[in-house]
Amino acid sequence: MGPAKSPPDLLRMRGIVKEFPGVRALDGVDLDVRPGEVHCLLGQNGAGKSTLIKVLAGAHRPDAGEILLDGEPVRLDGPTAAMRAGIATIYQELDLVDGLSVADNIFLGHERARFGFTRRADAERRAAELLGRLGHGGIPPRAEVGRLPAARKQVVSMARALSHRARLIVMDEPSAALAHDEVGNLFRVIRELTASGVAVVYISHRLEEIREIGDRVTVLKDGRAVAGGLPARTTATGRVVELMTGRDIESAFPERPAPASAPMDGDGDGDGRGDEVLRVEGLSLAGTFEDVSFTVRAGEIVGLAGLVGSGRSEILETVYGARRATAGRVLVDGRRVRPGDTRAAVRRGMGMAPEERKSQALLLNETVAANVTVAGLDRYAAFGWLSRRRELADVRRQIEALDIRPPDPRRPVATLSGGNQQKVVLARWLLGDRRLLILDEPTRGVDVGARAELYAVVRELAGRGIAVLLVSSEVPEVLGLADRVLVVREGRVVHTGAARDLDERAVLNMIMEGSAA
Repeated sequence: MGPAKSPPDLLRMRGIVKEFPGVRALDGVDLDVRPGEVHCLLGQNGAGKSTLIKVLAGAHRPDAGEILLDGEPVRLDGPTAAMRAGIATIYQELDLVDGLSVADNIFLGHERARFGFTRRADAERRAAELLGRLGHGGIPPRAEVGRLPAARKQVVSMARALSHRARLIVMDEPSAALAHDEVGNLFRVIRELTASGVAVVYISHRLEEIREIGDRVTVLKDGRAVAGGLPARTTATGRVVELMTGRDIESAFPERPAPASAPMDGDGDGDGRGDEVLRVEGLSLAGTFEDVSFTVRAGEIVGLAGLVGSGRSEILETVYGARRATAGRVLVDGRRVRPGDTRAAVRRGMGMAPEERKSQALLLNETVAANVTVAGLDRYAAFGWLSRRRELADVRRQIEALDIRPPDPRRPVATLSGGNQQKVVLARWLLGDRRLLILDEPTRGVDVGARAELYAVVRELAGRGIAVLLVSSEVPEVLGLADRVLVVREGRVVHTGAARDLDERAVLNMIMEGSAA
């Protein structure tokens, strides 16, 4: 008797080609996915991952190649055809309708109806069951989706995929908006799905997640599959990075400069850089955080670590004036900044790169040049006219300084990779005399190679004497990039200290338990 045969592939994509004007996004890609497995798809931004999953979702028609389900060729002429074939896709940029309820979003396009009438009570009951299966039974089915935080919107999107009884679910960066404990719940759900035979194609830039949840890995580079079917748990991280980037990255984080001889301040860290730029005293926002105090000096990077919902992002937004504090004050160079006024913050030398760069920071249909200069057009104005020559000259200098690719100021910013879009946001603020940069999740949705470049850019900016205040969901990122770390738990700063004196375990203990023990 011979060895047992492995089950036939649920999905086979063979020689998939997709071209756009001037770009061959996919160049003969193969992908095999088995029933009940988590097949991880890795690659830098621009490698072809998004195009491949859009082909699988029916959003793009391939120019060549074939797709087989259970060994039979299929034509996915649109998203509806993909859904009917049992393929559901959860995009990183969630395609939910903010004005509709949770239940309405879950069953959008396949409403639960009888005799032409929507069975709302039945839809809400079934929605509650799906949300409970995902460990989020507390989300009200009648709640308006637009009022939910990002993490709960992600759960609603997953419930919608489950409502279609999908045999294959594609998850594009599903953990990007989730807190540490919610990621664990996500993995629990994925394991339950795969145990029932559902296959999952999982896309993430977090290599530690791939190792924990994945079975096999396919790596894309420049529109080609450079490796397929690698074992997720045993393939060395260095090998994966080398396949993705074409080079070996020994260390993602730039070397931290030696501490300057500046004196200790009230935070007691003794790791000073230069003069104090930012001082936050007793800052509070009712119901969100309270009595937050800290400083940031010239050339210093201060990182905030905490769970989603701990108040960390709201602290940054309040410092910048996007939220109005209920108590406390913010000072830049010793001068108080008017609360709840972003224009006043900008005049004092602040600049902010928000978490949702596409919706909050970028004009996606405009050029790189327009996005870089939008906050400072007055510098190019004279007698009612704009000097486009001076504007383009300044933008080209920023493109060169930050290595924005492609180096074309007239290129629509929507066509850039996530890492280069983030560089465009930074370039906007560097045109002026910035004293403080506030970065909320600066590498969200950015691949491992581009992350290393962004880390180098942030460290180089600090080297110029710019003060940097940042938030990241990834504790290793905070520890690797920041000089000093503030740990935030339930709206309070529970620890402040030099990053070199902390490790990931200690920070996670403080985040989860309020103790470093």
